Amino acid sequence: MRRRLGLLLAAATLVASTGCDGIFGVDLPGGAAKGPTYRVTVVFEDVLDLVPQSAVKVGDVSIGDVEKITLDPGTFQARVRVRIRDTVHLPRNAEAHLRQTSLLGEKFVELAQPADAAPEGVLADGDVIDASRSTRTPEVEEVFTALSALLNGGGIGNLQTIAAELSAALAGREGTVRSAFRNVTALVTALDQRKGDIVRAIDALDSLTKKLAGQRQTIAQALDTFTPALTVLADQRADLTRLLTHLSRLGRVGTRVVNASRADTVASLRLLAPILDKVVAARGDLAKALDQVLLLTKLVPRAIPGDYLQLYVEVFIDPMNLPVAPKVAARPGKAPAAPARVPAPALPATSSALDWLVRIGVS
Repeated sequence: MRRRLGLLLAAATLVASTGCDGIFGVDLPGGAAKGPTYRVTVVFEDVLDLVPQSAVKVGDVSIGDVEKITLDPGTFQARVRVRIRDTVHLPRNAEAHLRQTSLLGEKFVELAQPADAAPEGVLADGDVIDASRSTRTPEVEEVFTALSALLNGGGIGNLQTIAAELSAALAGREGTVRSAFRNVTALVTALDQRKGDIVRAIDALDSLTKKLAGQRQTIAQALDTFTPALTVLADQRADLTRLLTHLSRLGRVGTRVVNASRADTVASLRLLAPILDKVVAARGDLAKALDQVLLLTKLVPRAIPGDYLQLYVEVFIDPMNLPVAPKVAARPGKAPAAPARVPAPALPATSSALDWLVRIGVS
């Protein structure tokens, strides 16, 4: 009886000494922050069974403890106020994670550097780490519940059926499947080797798309203009059909004409062959004659300086055929006196052909 009375007195004394906070007001060994501290509020969607006096850590080092846990009635989120030693400096955009020491261990709050951003500022007294920068680890009960759902009513039970059906589908087709995999491998390899060209093609297509987007108004106007043209073509469809029909008939008639006149055409070409042969044989003389004509066309403009033409032509004939060479002088218009004629040079006695010498004098 005395022992029970002593325990009750001790318990009453402990409660009285801790005030209204009860047992949570007692500092636990190793968990409470010693010395000067600053307070930070961390907002969690769910704190599970986190209790006051739980540790606050950075890595594996305790830097403070949980002072108070309250519920925000507006958002139904947990607001955890923690105490951190003044000697600990954390960035203002630090992250908070609710973790567990072991599989069945106690919960604690871990503060860490931001994973996806650079550290900014310094965490100070009164700052708040909102729910967007706080997370929690899954509970063991949640893991076992998900595993139970997977094993009992999930896809694990269908794996045997899937394996059996796949084995039945591939039975006797192993070679075809291997060939298909080899083809897929070759295709993927070729695509990998051409990835530079593919990227350039995509970039070019993107550039073309941008240009088309920039010319959207012009394209719209072109389409609007093209619509009346299509209307005209539709209205003239009957005439176009008749035109194409007549062209088809003309083609058939032309084919018959060519087939009927083929023999005459071949005969005419054969008769034309000797004439072409003679022309080819006289190509040297024709070239010389064309040169003389070209020279004459160049000299004629020089022979007409004004509104009259004075032309003096001397024609010499082989003296063996004609003893005297005729001389012809043409003076149209009111021309001045003709210049003195140059005597014709003596032609060799051995000349047997008709030789022409034309001299043109312009004054």
